Amino acid sequence: MTDLGLYLAKRTVNKAEVSRRTGISKSRLTQLTSNTSGKLRADELYLIAMAINTDPGEMFKDLFKELGLKEKEEKL
Repeated sequence: MTDLGLYLAKRTVNKAEVSRRTGISKSRLTQLTSNTSGKLRADELYLIAMAINTDPGEMFKDLFKELGLKEKEEKL
């Protein structure tokens, strides 16, 4: 299961309802929630957040919390 899948499962979200409200197909939602090779696009994240009444920025932070900048190397 992907991070998006876990996020939606924690909130007991009905994927069929999200599909209906967003226009994202059920098969695409299944791919995004179960297949780690599927890449979530920004527009999809935004639509899903709106459909489940969640702030898109907070959802983004939660889904991508492991991302970070590399430490800057000091020049000698």
